[in-house]
Amino acid sequence: MAPLNARPATTIAWFHCFAGIAGDMALASLVDAGADIAEIRLLLDRLSLPGWELDIERTLRGGVMCARALVRHGGDPADRTYEHIASLITAAALPPRVTDRALAVFRRLAEVEATLHGLPVNRVHFHEVGGHDAIIDVVGTVAALEVLGVDEVAASSIATGTGTVRAAHGLLPNPSPAAVRLLQDVPTYGRATTVELTTPTGAALLAALSTSFGPMPAMVVISSGFGAGAGEIDELPNCTQVVIGQRYERADIGPGQPAVLLETNLDDVTGEQLGQAVSSALEAGAFDAWVSPVTMKKGRPGHVLQVLADQAHVGALRDIIHTSTGTFGVRAIPVERWPDARTFDEVTIEGKVVRMKVGHGRAKPEFDDIVAIATASGLPVHEVASLAEEAWRQAQRGAATERGVEENR
Repeated sequence: MAPLNARPATTIAWFHCFAGIAGDMALASLVDAGADIAEIRLLLDRLSLPGWELDIERTLRGGVMCARALVRHGGDPADRTYEHIASLITAAALPPRVTDRALAVFRRLAEVEATLHGLPVNRVHFHEVGGHDAIIDVVGTVAALEVLGVDEVAASSIATGTGTVRAAHGLLPNPSPAAVRLLQDVPTYGRATTVELTTPTGAALLAALSTSFGPMPAMVVISSGFGAGAGEIDELPNCTQVVIGQRYERADIGPGQPAVLLETNLDDVTGEQLGQAVSSALEAGAFDAWVSPVTMKKGRPGHVLQVLADQAHVGALRDIIHTSTGTFGVRAIPVERWPDARTFDEVTIEGKVVRMKVGHGRAKPEFDDIVAIATASGLPVHEVASLAEEAWRQAQRGAATERGVEENR
C-alpha cells in the first residue's frame, strides 16, 4: 500500500550492472521481469528485417536463474550504415516511444563511431552493431520497456573488464574504445576479468536512455529479472539485473542535503580498533559514524563500519578507514539527508556549565559534560542528565513568562 503522504509518479526500470551489460542481457532481463515475449516479437516483426528468430531460454549464471536471449539468423552481412538502420526503424511504424528510444541508441552509437574513425555520422558503417542480432537486441529492449510501461530508465554504476577483446577491427582493449566513449560521464569501475562485461550495444542503451546513475531509486518494486551473458564467470554471476518499480515522490519532503555513506566489511579487527575508527572519523569531520554486526561469507561474524560524510571529506575519511582498520576496500553510496535545525544553549548544574543541543522543543545535554559532573559529584549519570534537562525547561518557562509580561505592558 502506498504511503498516505506519497503520490505515484513514473514507472522506472533500474539496471543493476554488477557484471556489466550487453544488448542481449538487457533484453533478456526485461523478459525475465515480465515483458511478454510474444508482444515483443509482434513489434519486432514490423521491421523490414527478414530471416531472424528470437528465442528465450532459462539458464543458471553463478547459481542465479536467468533468461537468455538468443537471436538466430542466416546470411546477415552485419555491415549497415547508420542511415540504413535509422530508416529501417522509422519505417517500421513502431509506437512513438519505441521509435524515439531506438533511434537515440543508434544515434549515440553512430556519433561515437564517427568520432573514433574521423567520419561524418551519415557515413558511419556499423559492423558488430549493424547485424541482425544487435538490431533485434536494441529494438527488442526498447520494445520490452514499452510492453512493461517503463517511463524512465536508470542504472547502477557499470562494471567493465580488462585485457583485450576481438572485434571486426582485430584485437581491441577491454573495454573497447567505443564502450569507453559511450560511458563518458557515466559512473563505471573495472573488474579483474578478461571477459567483455560491457559491450558497445549495452553501453549505448544505458548512455542514451538512462536519466540517472547510482543506487536503486526510491520506488515500490513491481518485478525484477536477470538477463544472462554468454557463459559463466568464476568471479561473479554473469548476468544483468533489472528492477521494475513505481517511483514515489514524497509530497512533504524536498531535496535533501547531498552526502556520501562510506562502508567497509570487517571480520579481523578488534573492538578497540572499531572504536578508534569511529572516533577518528568523527574527529575528521564525519557527520556520523557507527558499527553494525553482520554475518559474512562462510558464516564468519563481522562488522560493517559506516561513515556518513560530506563529499568534501570523502578522500580524507577513506584514508582514515584504511589506516585504522586495515581494510582492503571501501565502498561509497551517494545519499541525501534532512538534518533538523538545531541551536545550542547552556545550563548550570552543581556549579558547572552543561552544554545543551536544542531542537524541536527538546534539549539534549552534552554527554561529556554530564559525565564530568557525575564523576565530580558522585551522582548517577542519568540523574545529572535529568537535572540538566529540567533546568533547561525551567529556563524556557521563565523566558516565556518574561515575554508575556513585556507584551502586556
